[in-house]
Formats: sequence, structure tokens, C-alpha cells
Amino acid sequence: METTRQAHATWSGTLTEGRGSVRPGTSGAFPELRTTWKARTETSDGVTSPEELLAAAHATCYSMAFSGDLSKAGFPPEKVDVSATILFRKLERWTVISSTLEVTAKVPGIGREQFQQIAEGAKDMCPISRALKGNVELAVSATLEQ
Repeated sequence: METTRQAHATWSGTLTEGRGSVRPGTSGAFPELRTTWKARTETSDGVTSPEELLAAAHATCYSMAFSGDLSKAGFPPEKVDVSATILFRKLERWTVISSTLEVTAKVPGIGREQFQQIAEGAKDMCPISRALKGNVELAVSATLEQ
């Protein structure tokens, strides 16, 4: 079993002065989004960047993986909220350095230690984490709501 998904991007002009856009190719689930170099390296001003889209993909993927792992362990979550923060830094070249996941979840009946163990395992096993692993530092901070 396999699936494919597509997105389409366009760019006009130089790297620093140009502008572009990205739109879904498969789902049509989001509108065309504008992109600029300034949005990547300075302030976003309502314009997105590949790093913001990567953060969205990682947060979404992790929320699914964590919910699935909790359910498999016998603790279906009531709610899982995830934020991903991508660090993009100029080294020799601009590089994605890390993705830090912050998760808060309401999971009836689970102990804190088991919750933390499952949170850490999901960080390593969600498909986006596996795509990034070895190139990008991955971290998770998990909070269990009462």
C-alpha cells in the first residue's frame, strides 16, 4: 500500500527580491499561499515559508502518531495539541537545524512515566520525524493534562 501527495510551487524573480506561491496539488485543502525570501529569514508579515509548512507537517504527523501509539497502548486520548517549532539558521548555507515538538494531551488513566515514554517513541517514529532524522535535531516536550 502506498500513497502519493503533491504540491506545486512557483517563483518569479531573484532569490531575495522575488516572490512565489505554493498550492496543494492533490487535495485542494488549502488556498494558494504566498512565499518570499524575507518571510523565510526575517518577519513573515502574513506570508508563509517552507519551514512553516514543514512545522505544520511535523505537528500534524506527530499528533497522529502519538494518538495512535496511545490508543495501541490502551489509552485513547481525549485530546492532543501539538506545536512544532522549526529552527532555520544561516551556517555555511541556510539550514534547518531542529524541529521541537510541544505536546499537551488529555489521556485518561495513563501514568506520567508511560505517557512520556510513548511521547518520546512517537517523536522517533512518525513518518515526518523519520524523514528528518539524521539531518535535523528532534526534540519533544510533553505535558499530561489532568
